[in-house]
Amino acid sequence: MFCVSKSQRGKQEKTEEAPQPSPIAQSVSKSSSSLRQVFCHFDENDDGKISATELQSCMRSIGEELSHEDAVAVVESSDSDGDGLLGFDDFVRLVEGDDGEEKEKEKTLREAFEVYQETGDACITPRSLRRALGKLGATKNVEECRIMIRQFDINGDGVITFDEFRIMIQ
Repeated sequence: MFCVSKSQRGKQEKTEEAPQPSPIAQSVSKSSSSLRQVFCHFDENDDGKISATELQSCMRSIGEELSHEDAVAVVESSDSDGDGLLGFDDFVRLVEGDDGEEKEKEKTLREAFEVYQETGDACITPRSLRRALGKLGATKNVEECRIMIRQFDINGDGVITFDEFRIMIQ
């Protein structure tokens, strides 16, 4: 990865900063070039990392106030190597959103789905729905469960798949 040195910006010479970015950074599509430019702008001292102070300064330059404590918290939440600074990969995850939160939602949704499905089935059947509802204290017969499933059964196969369950929950 390289940035144009602040002292050399007028001359547009490129200076080496750090080893090549990891596969995470390399996988960032077309926006990688733009993200690299923004990263270099935030990296005021050209050390290949963004400190909380640099983050705060750049946010202020675009008209956003960020307290030092909040800047430190943002850096700490995205700092993957524990050095208290954001490398390019950390910056990419911060800007594009770490899918950790999304993975946690997916995990929770899968756990909820598993409550209603029978072991070995990849779907919720009227029978498995009846059983799960019974455990929760709701007494329904299989026909009532069929009717409930029909309301969310997108492909009409008589069962709820995980994708249909996800749509139903959202």
